[in-house]
Amino acid sequence: MLVLSGEEIRSVFTMRDAIEADKEAFVLHSQGKTQVSLRTGVEAPGGTCLFMPAFAGGIDRPGIKIVSVFPGNAARGKPVVPALVVLLDGATGEAEALLDGTTLTQMRTAAIAGAATELLALPDASVGALFGTGGQAEAQLEALLTVRPLVEVRVYDIDPGRVKAFLERVAPLAERHGARLVAAASPEAAVEGAQVVTAVTTSPRPVFPGSRVEPGTHVNGVGSYTPQMQELDEVLLARADRVFVDNREAVLAEAGDLIVPMRQGCFGEERLAGELGQLILGQVPGRGGREEITVMKTVGFAALDVVAGHRILEKARAAGVGRSVSL
Repeated sequence: MLVLSGEEIRSVFTMRDAIEADKEAFVLHSQGKTQVSLRTGVEAPGGTCLFMPAFAGGIDRPGIKIVSVFPGNAARGKPVVPALVVLLDGATGEAEALLDGTTLTQMRTAAIAGAATELLALPDASVGALFGTGGQAEAQLEALLTVRPLVEVRVYDIDPGRVKAFLERVAPLAERHGARLVAAASPEAAVEGAQVVTAVTTSPRPVFPGSRVEPGTHVNGVGSYTPQMQELDEVLLARADRVFVDNREAVLAEAGDLIVPMRQGCFGEERLAGELGQLILGQVPGRGGREEITVMKTVGFAALDVVAGHRILEKARAAGVGRSVSL
């Protein structure tokens, strides 16, 4: 079994690689070539543990991700969302690889928004907005800068101190892409004039007013993953011309961003334009004009981890990276 650390994964797998792997997983899912169970969770004293198995046809790869959400880890200097991914051999069922799931999750989750932005945002989008500065935020910024030549990104968090620390940490990344980072004074200041908006928080209430989103904007809702969490408000959903999801079943079961408006009668399932895989396959249309507002809501699904993990494993073997262990 090959064991790969986060650093080793990053040495062979780029954000562009992650975006292409996610697109591959979206297509396999929409073609019905994946088996994905809704995540199973158990509560522990310090947080929640989630178990996410999947099988990706085409590459014939089974696997499982174990991801936990332990808020107290921040005070311990540990990841709030630690994870690992186990890949199995499709022919024998034997464990073939163990990957740092924290890095893999950060990359494949950011790549979801990256792929959606590449597919739906205005080609000449130059201003972005990022809500949240937690463990996922740096990868989300990298994904946006990978797919669009943004010259300015406004960053907002309810804690200005976290914004300051984040901007200092990611300054080299922004500099490499020629982007200017700005600490937004308010949610309104962040979204007004932005053509791409990504929200990656665990907020139980909307993080910016949908009424202030301008025509032509693309919005990625990434952080909400339970029916009680809601980053995007009902006004945005009502104004959106096209609303896409990564996995229809999972989003409708888990995402408060859609569940809350649906319960209030502000949004209906019939308004969903389709899955990203259907968009890539040409089965549904994407953006219809420069003035349209597009939204993509993701909660993620384990086939993304399996496909990304499979591609990481291929690259690691080719580069001679990782440690081989016997059980």
